Amino acid sequence: MGTSTDRGGGSGGAWTPLKRAATSFMNAADGGRGTSFAGRRLLARHVPVLGGAAGAVAGARAGRAGAQRLGSLLSGIAGEGLATALTRQGLADLVGGDRFTVLDAIANRIAGDGADLDTQAARDATFDVLAELFPDADSWGDLDAVRVDADEVARLLELFLSRYIYNRIPVIAERLARITDPAKAQRAEEDLQRMVQSFVALQLPHGPLHVDWDGAEGRQIIDVTVRTVYEALELLEE
Repeated sequence: MGTSTDRGGGSGGAWTPLKRAATSFMNAADGGRGTSFAGRRLLARHVPVLGGAAGAVAGARAGRAGAQRLGSLLSGIAGEGLATALTRQGLADLVGGDRFTVLDAIANRIAGDGADLDTQAARDATFDVLAELFPDADSWGDLDAVRVDADEVARLLELFLSRYIYNRIPVIAERLARITDPAKAQRAEEDLQRMVQSFVALQLPHGPLHVDWDGAEGRQIIDVTVRTVYEALELLEE
């Protein structure tokens, strides 16, 4: 499951309609029925639990900061390769390292150690991105040989944000774990992830390789993107 930590949540208030929506989504998936309607309702109802769109954005600290750091790293890889990008990020000691050590350190740099739910959501999203960026890289040479272009940088940033937003949804991991057929559970998770991803689009004034991701420009782009997504999700049930 994408959410490695069980966000069981609270009770009463906004939690009650969210838990009902999560159960409906689970039942639709387990019964082999379409999950589109139930998924939209689930996505809409989780936003109030996070404090509405404004609260969800304000609380998305690890995701917003992580997206900026990821944008900076990806732009560096596109321009000069992994070794130079890591050196510029203050991670020169990783150059020449093995896959596990390098990717774990990159995840720490982007998302932190996963000590709380927010950083864990960002960390899980980071590993999803790294799995796509380095799918077949086993050695340092393989890692350093990877290159990306502007379109790929934008796509990977959008993937990070969509998986981070998905990972913040309370209750869903616990409900999907109740589905006895692993294939159905996986399809349901992937359906919901795709639904979230359809709302994530970076609003770039120019190409991603020309953005100062570490500065105010990068922060504004990420903040606007996250806010737009949560405002759209909040309105889904209407």
